[in-house]
Amino acid sequence: NDTIINPITGGREERTNAMEETTQTDMSTSLQTAVSDVLGVIEQDREREIISRRFGLSDRKETLEQIGELLGITRERVRQLEKAILIRLKLASEDNKVPSMHEVERQIIRHLSEKGRVARVQDVARDMVGKDATPIHRSHIGFLAELSPNLAVVNENDDFYHSIGIKEHADEKKIKAHVDEIVKTIKAHGEPISSEDLHAKLSHEHPSHVSALASTSKKLASLRDNWGLVKWPTVNPKNIRDKIYVILADNGKPMHFSEIAKSIKVSDFKRKDVTTQAIHNELIKDKRFVLIGRGIYALDEWGYSKGTVSDIITDVLKKAGEPLHRDEIVKRVLKSRQVKETTILLNLQSKPQFKRVSKATYKLAEPAK
Repeated sequence: NDTIINPITGGREERTNAMEETTQTDMSTSLQTAVSDVLGVIEQDREREIISRRFGLSDRKETLEQIGELLGITRERVRQLEKAILIRLKLASEDNKVPSMHEVERQIIRHLSEKGRVARVQDVARDMVGKDATPIHRSHIGFLAELSPNLAVVNENDDFYHSIGIKEHADEKKIKAHVDEIVKTIKAHGEPISSEDLHAKLSHEHPSHVSALASTSKKLASLRDNWGLVKWPTVNPKNIRDKIYVILADNGKPMHFSEIAKSIKVSDFKRKDVTTQAIHNELIKDKRFVLIGRGIYALDEWGYSKGTVSDIITDVLKKAGEPLHRDEIVKRVLKSRQVKETTILLNLQSKPQFKRVSKATYKLAEPAK
């Protein structure tokens, strides 16, 4: 055990150094202890209030304007005080005046090492505290990381999630540059790409590092280890139709609408509790999906044609430009429709637009004058 000075009471305390065996419940307590110890370094109540409210250490985060109004000072004065306080706290951290903070820092670095050296704060919180991690836990981790000399913090903006990286591998500027390179590479590739293939196009040590960096970007999304732009439905399906598209694309062949519904229910999608009827309704509405048999749908991009069986026969004969034997007609129609051969033959024999010109051979009938 180490003997340390409590910055609040000034007394000596003993604290165990067995952080490696800390449970997730203990981790929550350790975060709270470290934050309290850091705040204890701040002498003035007003300054402690500013930091606590700005970082959301006990409640939601507040703006400079909100804090200024509460304390009766200007927005700019709040900003100046915050900046000065953080400088002092970072110096205290570098001088190892808050041992509890460094114990938490070691835990954060361990989790980052396992996740690829950089990660979103919400992911670090979930790893360290568990599925019950709250916004307060995330605020505590983000605050302590901000003060750490060994961690790089990427603050949230339009392009990045609030993230933390191991500084010896990349500071904030390098992390952003690496991510920009990944986004550019994916754009140039033009379609979703696996972590392994993306890694092959870049110069990072391991695919996990590439995935970790990509996860910090608001411009990117992933599904089943395939990375793409957030606007691509194949990696970021936002509605039922997008999810249907992903299921069909992954399957690579036509599916019955009930099979599509079952596949969505056992998928990795965030929202997957949809009815079979809802799936069928969306299949009918979207031009990306083609009905090619009784309840069976394919992707339009696979080359399947819309229309009735007789429409497909007409298209086949038009493209041929000559009479075709019924077996050849059946063969060509089945490339676009999953129907019974008898259905095709019945259409050939009963529809007036088709004329038999010799034994089992058909052409398009001449239009009536």
